[in-house]
Amino acid sequence: MPPRITLPPSRAALAVIAAVFILPGLAGHDLWKTQDAIGLGIVHGMALSGDLIVPRIAGERWLYDEPLYHWVALAFGKLLGSLIEFHAAARLASGAFVGASFVLIYRAARHWSEAELRRTTACGAFLLLLGCVGLLVHAHEALPELASLAAMCGALAALPFAAREPAGAGAVFGLALGLAFLAAGAMAPLALALAVVAAHLVCAEWRTRRGAVFLGSAALVAVLVALAWPLALAARAPDAFAEWRAIVTEREGTVGENLRHVFATASWFTWPAWPLALWSAWSLRKRWREARLFVPAVAVLVMTVLLIAWGPPADENLLPLLAPLSLFAAHGIFTLRRGAAAALDWFGALTFGVFAAGVWLGYIAMLTGLPGPVARNFARIAPGFVMHAHLLAILFAFLLAAAWVYLVFYSAPSPLRSLARWAGGMVLLWGTFSALWMPWVDYQKSYRSVALQLKSKLPVGAPCLAERNLGVSQAAALDYHGGIRARAYDVVKPAACPLVLVQGNPQHELDAPAGAGLRWRKLADVGRPGDRAERYRLYRLER
Repeated sequence: MPPRITLPPSRAALAVIAAVFILPGLAGHDLWKTQDAIGLGIVHGMALSGDLIVPRIAGERWLYDEPLYHWVALAFGKLLGSLIEFHAAARLASGAFVGASFVLIYRAARHWSEAELRRTTACGAFLLLLGCVGLLVHAHEALPELASLAAMCGALAALPFAAREPAGAGAVFGLALGLAFLAAGAMAPLALALAVVAAHLVCAEWRTRRGAVFLGSAALVAVLVALAWPLALAARAPDAFAEWRAIVTEREGTVGENLRHVFATASWFTWPAWPLALWSAWSLRKRWREARLFVPAVAVLVMTVLLIAWGPPADENLLPLLAPLSLFAAHGIFTLRRGAAAALDWFGALTFGVFAAGVWLGYIAMLTGLPGPVARNFARIAPGFVMHAHLLAILFAFLLAAAWVYLVFYSAPSPLRSLARWAGGMVLLWGTFSALWMPWVDYQKSYRSVALQLKSKLPVGAPCLAERNLGVSQAAALDYHGGIRARAYDVVKPAACPLVLVQGNPQHELDAPAGAGLRWRKLADVGRPGDRAERYRLYRLER
């Protein structure tokens, strides 16, 4: 009989699990809309202009995202761009931030738990963070919120040392909060800061003179780091600073809309951390004044309230929430009832087994044409795509399946077993999908062919190009792949640019430029394979 897997796993095993989850899918595909293309479009703009202060997409200012992620991604692109495509190299920043999140949440849980439970709690926090469904795809996109997630994990990792080393721990905590602000705005670091301030009033272990030292050093460093970019922006481009300030102070969505979105999205995005967090809150309710429980619980609550009150209703805004949620939920795994653990265990095993089998079935259908109905559905979605067998990809998927089956059937009883099997299922599903389906998905989602076709139709020497209804992510992809940059179409002076690019609907031709007495000739009408929502038409003014 094969030897059983003992839990918690070693650090080396955790590192392998993290790498197998993180690396597949970072390279091997083009820019995808929406957020991936926007993030990489900003990095591309920084690389071309050399301007690290004013983010731009296709030459136009974009101040809806703070720049920390893009700075790091630019460094990866510059260092590794000669070995792989620039966008793939830049996207490795996502892998670095996710990897840092895993390391830091492990350290936070290890140093902020009871001595005899440190290793198990640390592994539990790591597995919970990796196992959150919302991280599955977003961990492999160019998202600034991944930098915020890493910073939040770093801030939590500093807190166990607040009482012993208040000045140093406060400085590190403040640094992490400042970096979280530079990554994705004030909401996440503000929620954690408020939770820590409240803990210094409530938790006896922190209600000392050293608490003032910790809070003072944290506040000083956090403000200095957080203000670095806004002050540079104000000095470089005061009008851009005014625009950014208006954006960050603007409320998005109504409370009702945000409430519905947060709870509808969080129900799957944060699974399985949220039910375990609720169990932690109930089972450990008599110990709520302990800082290790109070701080992450209050941070989750405050962040949720801020998301509901302020918005915007976007999935990726929940990513920083996963740090305190996973840490808090990890403390409850030791009191989880055997029946609940078994239910999560076998629900995960069946779910990931079915989904992984579905990925294999789809791949075989694309490769062989059998079964016919499945193959025809894939061909209808991506007309013209031809799947080719790649031995290394197939071998990788087989190894993942074998490792997961071994984990399911040969892991020893442990409080961590259900979490380990769930996290293993996440690794299995994403790795199998990336190895087998990535070419098919990229064929549909990439704008490379659209950009190259449009570029080939642009007349040489045209003075300018205008655009109508062109989305931000589409503009980023066209600029990256084809160097196509357009200015806004002027309805008052429709003939200001002799070329107009219109993003429209494939179903009608009602998107041609207007203008009395003007005749427009269509030069191109292109779109992505199987895309029923977008069409790109290039018009030239006939004089």
